[in-house]
Amino acid sequence: MTRFTLYGNRGWGSVLTEAQLAFYGLDYEFVQVGELFSDAEARQRLKAVNPLSQIPTLVMPDGSIMTESVAITLALADLTGSTDLVPEPGSPERNTFLRWLVFFPANIHPTYTYADDPARFVSVKEAQAPFEKAVWDYNRRLTGIWHDAAGSPWFLGERFSALDIYTCALMHWDNPGRTWAETATPRLIAIADAAVKHERLKDVLALNYGSSV
Repeated sequence: MTRFTLYGNRGWGSVLTEAQLAFYGLDYEFVQVGELFSDAEARQRLKAVNPLSQIPTLVMPDGSIMTESVAITLALADLTGSTDLVPEPGSPERNTFLRWLVFFPANIHPTYTYADDPARFVSVKEAQAPFEKAVWDYNRRLTGIWHDAAGSPWFLGERFSALDIYTCALMHWDNPGRTWAETATPRLIAIADAAVKHERLKDVLALNYGSSV
């Protein structure tokens, strides 16, 4: 197996993939993409690899392109033959894992797409602030649903999984924000704080979040 190439930005959604590459001990090169919202050249560079100019974009060792965090999560588990992050078919946790693995990018992650740059969706400037507020309010509602589904000490209870990496990322993004989460979603905070100390994750998470871990 040769090297992977991951296109992303530290602290952005690419951490979902980078943390898994590090967890599995896979050799990868990280390509810092740059500010995709305001830098047309950065978008164009990424478009050469991924027509949607989205991250994470992962170039596999055979040169094929993988996008979409769920697809990458499942592909890496298949490639490594590991069940450490993805419960095996037939296991008691499998269906619960798949449900919430898809819930995150289908529901929570799009709120960042909408609110990070409202001008892409709302043309009237006066409407952008209320639109952004409504999206972040919805983000908090979704985060509350994620919290209600979470177990302890890990999302699936005693079993660590990729859902804990997703939870850790969510708790380090500016929204919903740690101040809000410490009161509203304490189980998610506990999972995130434990994940950053995980032996296989602590170095890569420190790269992404710096002193916040």
